Amino acid sequence: MKKMIIFDPAMCCSTGVCGPGVDPELLRVSTILNNLKNKGITVERYNLTSSPQAFVDNKLVNQLLNTDGVDILPVIIVDGEVVKTKAYPTNEEFCKLLEVPESYIKATIKIKSKGCGCKGGCC
Repeated sequence: MKKMIIFDPAMCCSTGVCGPGVDPELLRVSTILNNLKNKGITVERYNLTSSPQAFVDNKLVNQLLNTDGVDILPVIIVDGEVVKTKAYPTNEEFCKLLEVPESYIKATIKIKSKGCGCKGGCC
């Protein structure tokens, strides 16, 4: 199984999905990571605000930050190799990088049906 690590820029919380103005891109990424987790695939994620030591400890990320500054974030690493910087993977890239089917990243909403309410008269 592929190992992905996401190094996020400084955010107010671990996912960035908080406060009155939620960034749709952060919401998309958070949803994908949650769906992957439900399929047994864990993606490590570090926020510069809450986990600065992870940025120091990772030599690749530390070097990128020293040469390019925080504008390089987010940094996406798969199996020890930087695969993307300055943006989160697209849905297609998540699938390709983690070698998972598209169904793994899509949300499934289960709605319990109470019937159509027509008391058996449907055509």
